[in-house]
Amino acid sequence: MVMNAGDFLPYLARVAEDLEQALVSAFDELAVGRAPRRLVDAMRYAALGGGKRLRPFLLIEAARLFGAAGEGVLRAGAAVECLHVYSLVHDDLPAMDDDALRRGKPTVHRAFDEATAILVGDTLQTLAFELLADARTHADPAIRAELVLCLARASGAMGMAGGQMRDLAAEGRFDGGVRTPLDVAAIRNLQAMKTGALLAAAVEMG
Repeated sequence: MVMNAGDFLPYLARVAEDLEQALVSAFDELAVGRAPRRLVDAMRYAALGGGKRLRPFLLIEAARLFGAAGEGVLRAGAAVECLHVYSLVHDDLPAMDDDALRRGKPTVHRAFDEATAILVGDTLQTLAFELLADARTHADPAIRAELVLCLARASGAMGMAGGQMRDLAAEGRFDGGVRTPLDVAAIRNLQAMKTGALLAAAVEMG
């Protein structure tokens, strides 16, 4: 697909709308099960109605290059977004950045409470892998396993979580407040882990 710059943002918004519906469907499935209503409500609050959905957009468009589209691709995109939103919810906690606002509204721990925010992040993370492991995402179990592996590697110790730890260390959060000085190479490595790993994984998964 070829488009000019003026067409891109509306196209991004349309893909985000499709992704939003995939997230709504995932949360609706939880709501009809045994999941506590407060937990599902807080997950909806955290994940719906905001954000550019750039990571799932990359996944969806990468998949489109290889002729893949439909429910399975949207579910994989929703998984990546769940993982991303979980990281935002936990980043906003008092133990991390202690932010009061996210996407123009109170953060989850402010709108609900800290314990609920922790559980929201935990549940969004597990939901991401549940979506990928479900046969509705892809009929081939080997492909589903590869999707799970790719997202796990991007979000774990060698990816997003490890990058966040490096960021906290650089701020002087450990060892009595001693800051860890970062040269250009270390900054690039931190950014590649904390932010770049999930962006790269989205493209690879697509």
